[in-house]
Amino acid sequence: MGADSAAGGSYITVRADPKIYRVGPFLIGFTTSFRMGQLLGHNLTVAPRPEGADVFAFMCTTFVEAVRECFARGGYARKEHERESAGTFLVGYEGRVFRIDGDYQVGENAVNFNACGSGEQAALGALHSTAGMPMLPEIRLERALAAAAEFSLGVRGPFRIEVLEGQSGPWSNQEEVHDL
Repeated sequence: MGADSAAGGSYITVRADPKIYRVGPFLIGFTTSFRMGQLLGHNLTVAPRPEGADVFAFMCTTFVEAVRECFARGGYARKEHERESAGTFLVGYEGRVFRIDGDYQVGENAVNFNACGSGEQAALGALHSTAGMPMLPEIRLERALAAAAEFSLGVRGPFRIEVLEGQSGPWSNQEEVHDL
């Protein structure tokens, strides 16, 4: 998973704190709000997936419920017209990439890479154009982040790249990029 360091809207601040967190068996990268990311990185507790349980179903139920509880405890959960909402983030888990959107829906692309944030279209294009090429995933992520920084005002280095244990090498096909 790769991330930039920018924060802001019509202005840019380069942050020292990360946009990627390791939480147990998960890599979580966020956009939307640093407070949301801090809660995910420092306050999220997810029960283990029962052996044999479907990974996607687990993400849609146990994982999302843990996120909702985390946001409520941390004062981040928003409720309007009896409907909760949050922000957008990516989760790397079990060699797969999941996107959690503001309404807590869980998405999984048919291609096993994704991006979110202001530079997501450039990053997705770069990941697509390098799919199947014989290169390390870290290089693909660096190129995707560089493309996002080139074509988005809201993306800046330094870039951070994290790999789940057992997920690197000549490739498990898991790439994610996000930025703010």
